[in-house]
Amino acid sequence: MAHIAFVFSGQGAQYPGMGQSLTKASPAAAALYDMAEIHRPGIRALSFSGTAEELKETVNTQPALYLTDLGAASALREAGIEPAAVAGFSLGELPALAFADAYSAEEGFSLVLTRAELMAKASRDMPGTPAMAAVLRMPPEQIEALCADIEDVWCANYNAPEQTVISGTASGVAAFKAACENAGITPRLVDLPVSGAFHTPFMAEASAAFGKVLADVTFRTPAIPAYANLTGARYPDDPAEYGSILAAQIRNPVRWTAEIRAMIESGIDTFVECGPGKTLCGLIKKIDKTVAAYNVENEETLAAAVAALKS
Repeated sequence: MAHIAFVFSGQGAQYPGMGQSLTKASPAAAALYDMAEIHRPGIRALSFSGTAEELKETVNTQPALYLTDLGAASALREAGIEPAAVAGFSLGELPALAFADAYSAEEGFSLVLTRAELMAKASRDMPGTPAMAAVLRMPPEQIEALCADIEDVWCANYNAPEQTVISGTASGVAAFKAACENAGITPRLVDLPVSGAFHTPFMAEASAAFGKVLADVTFRTPAIPAYANLTGARYPDDPAEYGSILAAQIRNPVRWTAEIRAMIESGIDTFVECGPGKTLCGLIKKIDKTVAAYNVENEETLAAAVAALKS
């Protein structure tokens, strides 16, 4: 019997039309959009018919992703697939906690709306144009050393052993590229479709404001073990600590490699990415080639994953 973890997609994975097919296949997924329309009228149309440019805006991306992510996981549950652990990448941590019943799906959606607004404001207030880029074929220690000598750029996401995302200003990212050239280093850099310098000190204001909102949330102990980006480890037993963890996550790096390794060490051998695309599946296979990875983003991939997991 496979030991399954659900992992929830993060910002940057979005695309027009995401989630629509799931609502046709799953009453539970459809019900999420009905709920969301009450709190954010038009979110269904934005998710299903919005343009790529519209969906790139943080205030749109995060709530739309939350619904797609949680809809995919809910559809899997309807089909009889239950995970032994959950984790989410950045924004994906919020639907992961909702699925694990640390709070309700409705409470989680409300939190995402607030988080998105605060992060968008922090991005507008930045002293420069925000930018993020994935650095491939280069160990994180070397990237950290280069960033330490450059203003306004930091390691933001530790995605895989040789894939780290840097984040900051466009000038900071450009300076990092120049530093690589000057040092004779030739990593591959891929610019990411985001509108903020996430998981950096530029998000400190958003982190502090979100912390105040989270202080009024009554968290429950997850019904399923949940893992945190901030620590790369399982959430602590005391739910009173969850608000500070989620708030700090916004301004600190996502320790995805450590998180996946911790789940594997706990016995997880199969991962299902819930949400648009299969970026997390690729990262997980880079971390450990021995595990199985599936993605669920629409009716077709849902059917394929359920068939594989029940075989």
